[in-house]
Amino acid sequence: MEAWSAETPFNAIAPPVFNGENYPVWAIRMEAYLDANDLWEAVEEDYQVLPLPDNPTMAQMKSFKETKARKSKAKNCLFAAVSSSIFTKIMSLKAAFDIWNYLKKEYEGNEKIKGMQVLNLVRLFGTEFADTRIVQKILVTVPERFEATISSLENTKDLSKIGLAELIHALQAQEQRRLMRSEGSVEGALAAKVQTNQGGKGKYKGNKKESSDSSKSDFPPCKHCNKKGHPPSKC
Repeated sequence: MEAWSAETPFNAIAPPVFNGENYPVWAIRMEAYLDANDLWEAVEEDYQVLPLPDNPTMAQMKSFKETKARKSKAKNCLFAAVSSSIFTKIMSLKAAFDIWNYLKKEYEGNEKIKGMQVLNLVRLFGTEFADTRIVQKILVTVPERFEATISSLENTKDLSKIGLAELIHALQAQEQRRLMRSEGSVEGALAAKVQTNQGGKGKYKGNKKESSDSSKSDFPPCKHCNKKGHPPSKC
């Protein structure tokens, strides 16, 4: 960008160039640049340049010429404010309004990305946000599993006045309950498996014991010790 001095006409200063990164910062700077050059209206509104009537007055011709020139200058300004790789994407667009909205849709991103970009801008400009702004960002970016907690808070509280600490506590409480339920399900499944295995072993041992007791009663008194329950060879 050219150096600026008090004698330098503002329209002689080159616009900030967008290369695909830090779109929010570029958009703020570019809007200010266009506004300073009296071109922002041509970007912000998709107005049409009406044709001149028959036998136009000097004032009508002047207005027609200025309005048409403003739209052309705004378009040319946006062309000059992007890198060559981005220019190839917008060069077929006919109006500055269409170019601006294409860039916004293409690079501004979804709500989660925009939230991160806002935080980056806060760090860049050193601005502190109130809890309410941070709460709003959290409410639109939390995963779907927290929808039940958000709905419960909506039914019992005014979310525009809820504190950041209270919201975080509510979300953490739900997450802890979810983890406890998950751990309980695993422990219950393990306990059931152990009980089943132990029950099978007990039955097996019981049958074995019953079989053993039954077989012991089949032996006659031992000829060596005169006791039952074992063959003479085992005495």
